[in-house]
Amino acid sequence: MSSRRASFLDGARTVAPVMVGIVPFGLVAGAAAVGVGLSGLHAVGLSVLVFAGASQLAAIELLGENTPAVVVVVTVLVINLRMTMYSASLAPYLQEFSTRWRAAMAYILTDQAYALSVAEFRADESVDRKWYYLGTAVPLWVVWQICTVVGVVVGARVPDSLPLQFAVPLTFLAILVPTITDSPSAVAAGVGGSIAVIGAGLPLNLGLITGAVTGVVAGLVVETGWFR
Repeated sequence: MSSRRASFLDGARTVAPVMVGIVPFGLVAGAAAVGVGLSGLHAVGLSVLVFAGASQLAAIELLGENTPAVVVVVTVLVINLRMTMYSASLAPYLQEFSTRWRAAMAYILTDQAYALSVAEFRADESVDRKWYYLGTAVPLWVVWQICTVVGVVVGARVPDSLPLQFAVPLTFLAILVPTITDSPSAVAAGVGGSIAVIGAGLPLNLGLITGAVTGVVAGLVVETGWFR
């Protein structure tokens, strides 16, 4: 069994390259929150409470359009439904730890921490799973919060010619592409992405919600062979 320190540092080293995409993503989240009228305190509070880039940006956009709170909450929940699947996938590896630890690890769960941790757990049974996971997740949390604060303070001063927003889709594409390993995942990504793009102009972010739900259903149909 690897030591706690070694496992934590291994996780931190593994996640380090991902920070390249997280930094501009966090800056965008902070700047966007202030841009729609949230105070700096509210913007940082949203980042700490939600800690989910995609849903934060969706919530910020809806808040800027004076969307009813219930729609904002439902949108965030739908976007974050994938975390339920991540948690179920991680559960067998982390079931030996206390409820308090698992609750803390659930709070800092992200796409990146999940993907890197599961890959390591499958490849190396000797790794200290808790500390490797923390090594991937904690630096992401810290960097995200720092970048959100910086985005709140100086984000509005970044020139429009610097396309920070472009880092957002690039970050998710970097995570998505390696996970498309079979027909169901390919169909889910293709159908969900296509519907989301087609419905991009729908109000209340309904295009994104429709794309996510449709993609999941399409993937399940292919995986279960329901149409055969």
